[in-house]
Amino acid sequence: MFNTIFYEPIYNALIFILNVIPGGDVGLAIILLTIIIKFILLPLHQKAIVSQIKLKQLEPKINEIKEKYTDKQEQATKTFELYKQEKINPLSGCLPILIQLPIIFALYKVFLDGFSFENVDSIYKFINIPESLNNNFLGLFDLSAKSIFLAVLAGVTQFFQIDLAVKRNPVQKNDSSMQANIAGMMNKQMRFVMPIVVGFISYQISGAIALYWSVNNIFTTIQEVIINKKMSKAKENNAIDAEIVK
Repeated sequence: MFNTIFYEPIYNALIFILNVIPGGDVGLAIILLTIIIKFILLPLHQKAIVSQIKLKQLEPKINEIKEKYTDKQEQATKTFELYKQEKINPLSGCLPILIQLPIIFALYKVFLDGFSFENVDSIYKFINIPESLNNNFLGLFDLSAKSIFLAVLAGVTQFFQIDLAVKRNPVQKNDSSMQANIAGMMNKQMRFVMPIVVGFISYQISGAIALYWSVNNIFTTIQEVIINKKMSKAKENNAIDAEIVK
């Protein structure tokens, strides 16, 4: 099922793009494939953005619930009642992540298999195998081999992407609760450990994987910038509403 739903469509999409691009430029094909996938997932990402903004707007009411009710179970009950009243699903932001995971695994498998196209059983009958391939990206990097430069680029772009995501939901400095401490520790690990892991994996596999991660991180970073602007605007609107109430 994984091959049918995720791997084969992505594999054939890459082959199709390679047929369309003059000279079979593998680097350009990877960039285009990554952009296409990001645009396909854009509606889900937009839905997650709306959910995050609404949750941010509800923070004052959620804090009031925490102050009014000391019992954790009662806090949870009242919070979910608030979500129901405002018609917000707090888990909707997780949907894009859950859908992206099998897509990432499928992309890894595509790049791990290389570009020999020996897996003929997975190629659709109406897709032609490219006559020639060009693995030299920009004439500088062999995407079929390891590339320390592209691996470092993948790690650096991953750092900036995570850094923006963490800043979007910062841990309050005056919050000394165990939950806040755990969240702060996880933020630090994600910010500094994840880029190293991505860079290491990218280098160990191939330049193709490193290029995919770099392009994906750059576009995700752009999305994070847009999210942060929308979240800031929502926060300002909350402040204005609070002043009007006073």
